[in-house]
Amino acid sequence: MNEIPYKLNFEKLCSELELGDLIGTPTAISGGLLHRTYALVTSLDKYAVKALNPQIMLRPEAVTNYRQSERIANKLADTIAAQPAMIFNGNAVHHIEDQYYLVFQWIDGQTFQSMDITPLHCEQIGTILGQIHRTDCSSILDTSLQPAKQLEIDWNGYVKRGLHENIEWAPLLENHAHKLYEWTAKANTASTILSVDQVISHRDLEPKNVMCRHNKPIIIDWESAGRINPLHDLVETAIYWSVLDTGIVSQVKFMAFVRAYRKQAGEPKADWGMVLNHGYEGKLAWLEYSLKRSLKIECTDQAEQQLGTSQVSGTLESLQRYENMSGEIEGWLNA
Repeated sequence: MNEIPYKLNFEKLCSELELGDLIGTPTAISGGLLHRTYALVTSLDKYAVKALNPQIMLRPEAVTNYRQSERIANKLADTIAAQPAMIFNGNAVHHIEDQYYLVFQWIDGQTFQSMDITPLHCEQIGTILGQIHRTDCSSILDTSLQPAKQLEIDWNGYVKRGLHENIEWAPLLENHAHKLYEWTAKANTASTILSVDQVISHRDLEPKNVMCRHNKPIIIDWESAGRINPLHDLVETAIYWSVLDTGIVSQVKFMAFVRAYRKQAGEPKADWGMVLNHGYEGKLAWLEYSLKRSLKIECTDQAEQQLGTSQVSGTLESLQRYENMSGEIEGWLNA
């Protein structure tokens, strides 16, 4: 497959959106694994500009999904501290010379680092997630149930191709192949059962997607926003905020998050084992996407290919850690 490169033209972006005259060279901002973000300084202001991955934007539903996610962000900004993309001429997604962009006002703040996250931070985000789940978004989004996702992934096919191309992750993927099919089956069963209950949410509320300004959290990066089972969203987000640098989940932080959520959204009744099985889905989907990047099946350039290659081993390790800790987390939730 031919690589689909980024085609960045910040001068034209500034001109068409009347952002001011560009001062200096835009600076790349690290953090995102899907898109590329830059700090732009102009004669009028400072902006964060996200250049959307051109390979992803080839998908027929991509532009519609990004516009929908920004409508969700704008709706929820009435309830919580959220940062939607800036609107120009009625649009949040801007198409300039075959490249799509989102433009944001610059926030002077810092993203959260796992080593600095305290139980109080977990309480803050648990409260925010509960507020998000309680917000009625029916006025801006059809809230009819979204069909359950079913993962259909040929793991053995990826193993075969990886071995043929002598890629570094191939032996590890081969060793995990039986587990990958087992985890996929668990995720598919859980997805079918849990899809009967859905809310509108951010769906990627990791610490990297929260800015801290004056000790108050601001939720950013809403591109994944949409329908999700609330209990799956709760558990996954609580893990994001309570996992330590060692990969172990802190019970104190995890339960601080869950208790704060329950104060907002009520005491949920759940088959927590099924909810935790649903947690394999996103990790497996990310693993497949990383394999596609590494194999140049879905890739913009060499840097993205290398990123995909580096993500494969780490995602496999993450899946194994998740299986190892799921039973313990289920016990916390049932206590």
